[in-house]
Amino acid sequence: MTEIIGVKLREELIQYFDPQGFDLNKGDLCIVEGEEGSSEIGEVFTEIKIISPQEVRGKLKKVLRKLGKEDLEQVKLNKTKEKEAFVLCLRKIKEAELPMKLAKVEYNFDCSKAIFYFCSDGRIDFRELVKDLAHELKARIEMCQIGVRDEAKMVGSFGHCGRALCCMTFLKEFSPVSMQMVKVQNLASNPSKLSGTCGRLMCCLKYEYNFYKENSKKFPRIGARAKVKEEIGIVNEVNIVKGSYKVKFEDGREVEVQVLEN
Repeated sequence: MTEIIGVKLREELIQYFDPQGFDLNKGDLCIVEGEEGSSEIGEVFTEIKIISPQEVRGKLKKVLRKLGKEDLEQVKLNKTKEKEAFVLCLRKIKEAELPMKLAKVEYNFDCSKAIFYFCSDGRIDFRELVKDLAHELKARIEMCQIGVRDEAKMVGSFGHCGRALCCMTFLKEFSPVSMQMVKVQNLASNPSKLSGTCGRLMCCLKYEYNFYKENSKKFPRIGARAKVKEEIGIVNEVNIVKGSYKVKFEDGREVEVQVLEN
């Protein structure tokens, strides 16, 4: 039988490693084998599991050690180098007039590789940029194009609610958000109130969509004729949360009709 442990690397990437007998618990930081003899820092994501050798796909990389005091110093050094590499890359992009927006720079643990995350509307010829960065930083360079929602998740910010963005706190993947979700919830089509920091419709518009979609079937449409105690009026407001709608009559009177119990 074979022991494996799940470790979360950069940007939510989960990989399985040979724990090498180390006493590791969920949330522990550790150093693991990376590509071509390099090393990466990761966070233990799953407890140690025992599986059959047939379930192992390819050769398992190893956990090298738990994070120690010296490793913490290296982490601090890496953060400083990432900031310097970010400034350097920004300057190179400006000099070359490349149509790209740099979002983040990330080194692997031993600084043998630097990953540059960027946004762009199309394909970019960054071959010269990569050469310049590799020469200046003395490291392997990887350019990774991301979307605007990924950028918001990486950089981080606060939503209209005043809390940290959902994508940077608990969302594991992005789900499609459409204007249909806005219409069903009777929200005003105001882009400044409906868009997140990424410029796209807010992820939270999806959270209550199914509730509104199912319960909206029990209500008349706004503008439809409705009969209330033998009188005919026009539906001018629907409030699915309150479970009621309002009907307005020709003489200006307005009546609220309850449909759902709160």
